[in-house]
Amino acid sequence: MPLIKRVYDWIDVRIGMREVVKKELTGYLLPRNINEWYSLGSVLLVIFALQVVTGMLLLVYYVPDADKAFKSVTYIMNNVPYGWLIRLCHAVGSNLMVAVLLLHMLSTLLMGSYKSPRELNWISGFTTFAVVEGMSLTGYLLPWSQLSFWATTVATNSVSAIPVVGTFLVEFLRGGKLVGPATLGRFFALHVAVIPLVIALLIGLHLFILKRVGISTPPSGNEPTRHWPGDAYRYESHPGGIPFFPNFALVDLTSISIYFAIFLALVFFAPNLLFTPDAFVPANAFKTPAHIKPEWYFLANYQTLKIFPNELVGIIIQAAAGTFLALLPFIDRGRERHPLRRPIFLACVIAGILLWIGLTIWGHYS
Repeated sequence: MPLIKRVYDWIDVRIGMREVVKKELTGYLLPRNINEWYSLGSVLLVIFALQVVTGMLLLVYYVPDADKAFKSVTYIMNNVPYGWLIRLCHAVGSNLMVAVLLLHMLSTLLMGSYKSPRELNWISGFTTFAVVEGMSLTGYLLPWSQLSFWATTVATNSVSAIPVVGTFLVEFLRGGKLVGPATLGRFFALHVAVIPLVIALLIGLHLFILKRVGISTPPSGNEPTRHWPGDAYRYESHPGGIPFFPNFALVDLTSISIYFAIFLALVFFAPNLLFTPDAFVPANAFKTPAHIKPEWYFLANYQTLKIFPNELVGIIIQAAAGTFLALLPFIDRGRERHPLRRPIFLACVIAGILLWIGLTIWGHYS
């Protein structure tokens, strides 16, 4: 241990390590009533890091070529030592990242943490969610199976309903009139280079804003929990609060451990939960499968488009709903944050969740 102390002292003399630790860890105070929901951000950071690592390992053997992509994925699953584990971790992780992001956004909604002065936190987080869905969509095509090929065909074809620019957008996404090798190349470039960089930048922006504004106090008890109007910049400090380390760091570690328990249970005990039989058949542009559906997080969107005879109406409704959510901090300008003291808001949130679940189940069985 004396050696470790000497190394620590050596580093401290050069960069002031003790000052950094005090400012960012032991001296960084959080609200005393902070709860486990606040640890979802840390869980998401771990998921993103794991996705990057497993994705880089898959790139060692994956070949982004229409004639070789499916064979390379099969080789990874059957011949590369622990290749099956890496691929399953990547596939399960992408689904759970969307799920945890949804929970994180839901907790932000219910605790009113999107209100002034945290509008930029919400917008950066909402944008990150949209980009993560794009990440999942582009990665879905890369195995070049029947499922991924035709699901991408259906997803990109829905854009054609947009007036004037619809046809152009479809050809731009596909690199041609039909899904083919050019589409695989574009989606591969987006999935491994462009979108991860955008997500990393958005995460950095989100954390920077969070650090500048401060952690919001959770609404609890009978005391009124209101946001400050934000007429002038003010950091929300928490004198008398708990230190991030070790107090809340242990909460973060507990949530991360629970996540890994669920994650590994899916990987080892339900590996085929996310794969249909068409996922194990190479793509064939001349044979359309009987039933092709998107991933679970797109099922509500998929069913919304099926409900209306005109796809444009479905796209407009979804765009309006997304815009409403993105601009919610500017629409809901009430000062109260406690969900039980906002009955109309709470009823709308519950109705929205039930509608989304209903459309998802309907889309799964339709």
